[in-house]
Amino acid sequence: MDASVRALVRRRAGNRCEYCLLKQEDLPFSTFQIEHIVPRKHGGNDELANLALACDRCNSHKGANLTGVDPETGDITGLFNPRQHSWEEHFQIADIMVVGLTAVGRTTVFVLNMNEERRVRLRAVLKREGSF
Repeated sequence: MDASVRALVRRRAGNRCEYCLLKQEDLPFSTFQIEHIVPRKHGGNDELANLALACDRCNSHKGANLTGVDPETGDITGLFNPRQHSWEEHFQIADIMVVGLTAVGRTTVFVLNMNEERRVRLRAVLKREGSF
């Protein structure tokens, strides 16, 4: 994937993780990654419609997963797709926690471990500073 595609993905995302919404500037010691929504392992490609910007935590937890188990229903559910889904439809920020509003949202929060202690602490600091 060439530099112009990477730059376009970053620009389109506003330099924010398209999953947890943290900004690249909030994590200066970790470079956000261009993530394959459908991993190559599952037939995904490098087309813009299959690429998203992800922080290192969301990307490492997502890995090659396309689905997960909804912690509320126990059903196997597809993960959030930033090219097909609206963030606001599936998630909300409640204080400093990311909350899944739908099966897709709940499953994605769980699989990507969006409320792990490190990220919650970071959101708390950002909120105190007025930048979250």
